[in-house]
This record gives sequence, structure tokens and C-alpha cells, in this order.
Amino acid sequence: MREFIVEADGGSRGNPGPAGYGAVVSDAVTGETLAEAAEYLGVATNNVAEYRGLLAGLRTAHALDPAARVHVRMDSKLVVEQMSGRWKIKHPGMKPLAAEANRVFPPGQVTYEWIPRAQNTHADRLANEAMDAGARGEQWSANSDDIEAEAIREATGTAETRAAAAVSAGEAGAGATGVGVPGDDAAIAAGTRAAGAARVGDGGPEQQPPSSTTPQPSSPAKQSQTPGWSAVPDLGTPATLVLLRHGETPLTPQKRFSGSGGTDPSLSDAGREQAQRVAAALARRGTVQAVVASPLARTQETARIVAARLGLDVTTDEGLRETHFGAWEGLTFGEVRERHPEDLNAWLVDPEAHPTGGGESFAETATRIAATRDKLVAAHAGRTVLLVTHVTPIKTLIRLALGAPPKSLFRMELSAASLSAVAYYADGNASVRLFNDTSHLRA
Repeated sequence: MREFIVEADGGSRGNPGPAGYGAVVSDAVTGETLAEAAEYLGVATNNVAEYRGLLAGLRTAHALDPAARVHVRMDSKLVVEQMSGRWKIKHPGMKPLAAEANRVFPPGQVTYEWIPRAQNTHADRLANEAMDAGARGEQWSANSDDIEAEAIREATGTAETRAAAAVSAGEAGAGATGVGVPGDDAAIAAGTRAAGAARVGDGGPEQQPPSSTTPQPSSPAKQSQTPGWSAVPDLGTPATLVLLRHGETPLTPQKRFSGSGGTDPSLSDAGREQAQRVAAALARRGTVQAVVASPLARTQETARIVAARLGLDVTTDEGLRETHFGAWEGLTFGEVRERHPEDLNAWLVDPEAHPTGGGESFAETATRIAATRDKLVAAHAGRTVLLVTHVTPIKTLIRLALGAPPKSLFRMELSAASLSAVAYYADGNASVRLFNDTSHLRA
């Protein structure tokens, strides 16, 4: 049986601040370096960066030989003691990261040792190289195209996030690092305004986790030249709302109106599988600190699946329910066009118009959603919160954040179980990141 040494490290220039990790796998007998991994994480904390480094190292070792015995050496007393089971993991944001690390190899195949920082210089150098690359608006890349290193970088989230670029309510964006669902990564959430986009980001330290991360920020020089989007140090960490549309129901593939006044369907088998994939992705990121859901059955079921994986409780907020579509509930767009053509035409051009039979107008929905947003942002300042809700509330939150007109609602499409994120800053500005189709995600 082969034996590997994994040395990993992570750092944050600010805690939270620009962060990165490094990991190296070597042969335990010869000492030969077999593979390296490093990544810029955006804004995160030391604890998150250290755990991400551990994950990268374990996944790199697993890619080399899943049957190998692994001895992890780190200068993080916190990570070593928690992963060894001697210290309790108190912060909910750290629990998913530790759980994910425990799943890479079978129990008993990995051991941990704390070492002084002076003995962890290789991993420390890689972490700093990643942070330096991030400062240049780049991602770290190895000097070689060795297949194992590439496999690791993909396993740690970069490729997952890139693939997740589609979800409308869902995952990390193209070219961003890390939300397998979104990159796991969804979601994620923006950490600095300079990047101009929210991302499902990294969680924070045991003491005070941050709410988000940034994918590929501009250089400081470029930031200062961009009016309205320069980094403002006194704004603090934004409140980031990660927006998850519920999983598929039996009505979803048929594209039927399904609001808060209909049959209130539960998830289909496909919808539950989608929720599991999103849960796994968000758990890998370890960013979400609270879960809030609409009261409807499909959102409650999606939220419970995700929250169980994250080790969190679900809070219900009536303000996140879907629009009431009146007599159109359960009908397709074509059926509504055939039965209620005048009402439909009015609804398509006037946000004050109501669906047939006393449904809720888009203007009324917007008023409700804005009030819910303000309440949640105030209650979760500086934190990352997952909102499990519906198409119209998500589109409305995005529209309001962008300052777009009501007609923009008809120009967005959100896949089931998709992720998006909006970060709200202290000066009243917001930044948005859109993802979409989550069908590629792995549970």
C-alpha cells in the first residue's frame, strides 16, 4: 500500500481578506513531490483557507491513489485537532468543510499531525503564490500540465464553478473558483465590490465567519479607476443572500403556473435529486450560515434537504412565497392565452395588472419582496444566508438589485434548483451574480 504525506496551508491577508491555499502531496518513503495544488479564494478567513487547503491536499492524494494511506501535516492547530476529533467543531460554517474532508478517504486511512510553521514552507509558498496571483486578477496555475494536479484543481471547485455558470438562482459563475453547484458550489456570494459580482463564497473563522468570497477581483489599480465600484474599506462585509430556486415538481417540466394559490406540489424524484446535488455543493463550500425558506411545500422540502447536509435549521418566512396566480394556477401559458387573452396581455405589459381571478400583481409581489429583503439584510448583516424560494421572488430580488424595469422579469429564466447571489453593502449598493443549470452537479 502506498503512503503519502499531505502538507497543506491556507492564509488570509486581513482575516477576512484576500485568501488562498496551497497543498503538496509527496511520497512518504522517498520524499518525492508528486503533485501540488493552490487556489485563490477571494475574500475569506484563515480558517476557511486552511480547510480548503486540506480538502485540496486530500483530493489530490485521492486522485493519485484512493487506496493509499495518508498522513496530513499542517501548522493549523485548529484544523488538526478538529479533524483528529479532539476538539469540537462549534461553528456551523466549519462543520460541512470538516465533513467533506472526512469523506475523501475511508475512516482510518488518514492521520493528522501538527507541525511548526517553519516545517510547512512548501504549502505556505503555494498559498502565497495563489494570493499573489489573485492580486493580479489571475488564478494560480502549476508550471506543468501534470494530470494529477489538473484533476485536483477541478476537484477543488474551479471546474465545477465554471460549469455552474448557468443557474439562474444558482451557482458560481463562469471562470470563478469554487461552487460545485454551483461550485459548491453554488452559490456562492460576493466579498468585495471591486469584483462587481456576488458569489457563493467561503465561510468564516470559528469566531467570526465572513459572508462571502470574490472570484477574480480586479487589481487595486484598476479598482481605484472605476467610479462607484472601488473597494471601500469601511463598508464591512456585505449581507449576502444566496438565492436557491426549489427543486423540480411534477408541474415544472410542463411549465405550468405554480404559485402560492395552487395545489402546492411537493418535489418530484428529480427535484429531490437536484436538491441533494445543491446541498453537496454548498457543503463543499462551507459558506452558508443560515437557511430561510418560503412556506410552500416544494421550498420547505428543498430547504430541509440542504439544511440537513449543512447542519443548520430552516427558518420560514412568509414573504418568500411565490406570487399568487389566481385562476391561472396549474395552467400552461398557452392555456392561459386561450382562456384569458385580455387579462394575459395586460399582465405582460403592466406590473399593476392582476392575473384572472384576483391573483397578485408583480407590483404587489415587488413590494412584499423588498420588505422581506430589507428585514433579512438587517437581521443577517455581514453573513451569508441561503434563501430557498421561487422564480418570481428570485427574479424580483435580482431586478431590484440591478435597478432594472419590471419588464425585465420576462427576460430571465431560472432553472429548477438553480442558484444566484446578491450581496448588499452598507452604502445601499448591491452586486449580483447569476448562475443557472445545476444538472451537471455531482451529489
